[in-house]
Amino acid sequence: MASSSWLQWFVNPSKNWFAAQHMKSLSKRLRKYGLRYDDLYDPMYDLDIKEAMARLPREIVDARNQRLLRAMDLSMKHQYLPEDLQAMQTPFRSYLQDMLAFVKRDRAEREALGALPLYQRSLP
Repeated sequence: MASSSWLQWFVNPSKNWFAAQHMKSLSKRLRKYGLRYDDLYDPMYDLDIKEAMARLPREIVDARNQRLLRAMDLSMKHQYLPEDLQAMQTPFRSYLQDMLAFVKRDRAEREALGALPLYQRSLP
């Protein structure tokens, strides 16, 4: 129990200076390309993420795809977003975490009831 509270303290940016510095650095890097933290999740790696992406509204998925395309374009050109657009970015505004938690609860409930999974748990 004590190690759990220590770990929560260690990764909490409001309590640990090093975690705050890491969050600040990550925020700066994401703002340069106009990305959000949830954009970094790969649906091909985790099937729960793929299912959560399928359950999100189409507008949110389209916005995510546009951010990823813009970031790839900027990266290929070795450029960053202009400073005024970087200031408008919200890298830690989550759009996927709630749906991902719902998908994981749904999967755990199905497993507890002994039902067949919605999808096979194999990685490509």
